[in-house]
Amino acid sequence: MPFLRLAHDPYFLNVGEIVDFADQIMEGLAFMHERGVAHRDCSEKNLMMDASAMYPLGFHPVKDLFLPDINIPARSTILSRSQVGGVRYYFVDFGISSIITPDAPSRLVLGLDGRDQDVPELSDEDPYDPFKVDIFTIGNLFRRLFYEHFSNLEFLAPMIDCMTRDDPAQRPTAAEALRQWTAIRKRISMLSLLWRLKRRNEGRIASIVADAQDLPHVSRQWLNWLISRR
Repeated sequence: MPFLRLAHDPYFLNVGEIVDFADQIMEGLAFMHERGVAHRDCSEKNLMMDASAMYPLGFHPVKDLFLPDINIPARSTILSRSQVGGVRYYFVDFGISSIITPDAPSRLVLGLDGRDQDVPELSDEDPYDPFKVDIFTIGNLFRRLFYEHFSNLEFLAPMIDCMTRDDPAQRPTAAEALRQWTAIRKRISMLSLLWRLKRRNEGRIASIVADAQDLPHVSRQWLNWLISRR
């Protein structure tokens, strides 16, 4: 196992980087659930990445804003996810996870543990489906970490709405959520994927300036993509 960093540190730079994150998380969740594993605590603190390629000179394991010698800031040497062709994301910390086999007498669990206390059904008294907790937690993560902050991630809204329904029975399974995401993913244009993240509180002038600064980079990437398709 490589030395990992939090999945959102450093933060994402464009729409495509977030889409790649969603691809891997949704596929990973479906993979776990298909094998009877409910994570039960898949919040942002338990989603990490192998950022080795982004830090060609490495980073200190504790003072992770610095190079391994702890004297030089790592900022000037960091490459983006896009520059290194993407990174691999991991679910970690299975301390409260449940394994439920197909022949188990019940799929329900008890417990209030988990970082995301927004999950409405958590209880020490009323049993609940831990797989639907994972669905809510990931949907809530997409909402809090991405959707609430950026205006050009509206495509996440339908999936978030389904995954965070108050009634667990109305939420999709991981396989259904993955199919929904795959359908959404196909409708996102390459140009949209290349574009920078636009903050919801971004002023009009600031937005125009930032778009103008980003346009040359996006244009180069767009042309490279078009050429690669020939």
